[in-house]
Amino acid sequence: MINYKHLHYFWMVAKEKSIVRASERLNLTPQTISGQLSLLEESLGVALFDRVGRHLELTDTGHRVLAYADEIFSLGCELESVVYDRPIEPILTFNVGIADVVPKSIAYRLLEPALHIPAPVRINCRENDLNSLLGDLVLHKLDLVISDSQIPADIHIRGFSRPLGESALTFFAAPKLVDTFAQSFPNCLDNAPLLLPGDASGIRGQLQQWFDRWHIHPRIIGEFDDSALMEEFGQAGIGIFAAPTAIKAEIEKKYEVRSIGDAEDLTVQFYAISMQRKVSHPAVTAITAKAREWLSYDTTNQ
Repeated sequence: MINYKHLHYFWMVAKEKSIVRASERLNLTPQTISGQLSLLEESLGVALFDRVGRHLELTDTGHRVLAYADEIFSLGCELESVVYDRPIEPILTFNVGIADVVPKSIAYRLLEPALHIPAPVRINCRENDLNSLLGDLVLHKLDLVISDSQIPADIHIRGFSRPLGESALTFFAAPKLVDTFAQSFPNCLDNAPLLLPGDASGIRGQLQQWFDRWHIHPRIIGEFDDSALMEEFGQAGIGIFAAPTAIKAEIEKKYEVRSIGDAEDLTVQFYAISMQRKVSHPAVTAITAKAREWLSYDTTNQ
């Protein structure tokens, strides 16, 4: 039998992405929370979190447990409303998958309009590789998948990829690298230490073609399927990385890096993938309308 107090502690840590912040909200010590999480993992026989730098990231099993915890504690709130005769307002659930190659700032700005539709909405967000998310889409576990590439040609599903917009790319580096490699862009990238998105990213092939076009041969230090992990390495000064120009200000502020140069002839596209040609979910309509306006504006006005 699951200890639901332990599950609640896990749920709070997963939401806050930090044991310290969860302990502050629960008015408990971080040591207590950490110990209870360990007991929950022992009882389940699996790891629920991976430590990535200074952050906690859910494992695949952790994501599945979180989905059930969301339902459990949502029902708990509903039960309280019934017991105390509070009016229950129907909540619209929006199940969306985010390909892990999509930068977190892009994902947030794409999803944020869904919170402002007239009906109360609860977003269930899943992050994984595109192939896994498409599998969940086929099984109707997701309403929408957001990715930086269309449905791969070798995956035979009858889905629809709608362009949300595009952005040029900017190359960033930690301050200690900028002074060395921020001259004569883009030629300064030749033989420079570079962090690349993995092969699953839609931009990977375009980056390689762009390097070939400019006769640039960088030193590839690492390849990353998770954009956030790549940016953490970039913040540490391990190498230069590229991210959408549309979120240049956020990247520079969040990771304390600086721009080396904008590659205006190199763009990344973002897509909303669904099983239906026309999606009636109001959250999808809000996301699509805002994304096309925002990405088009940022792409042409940087």
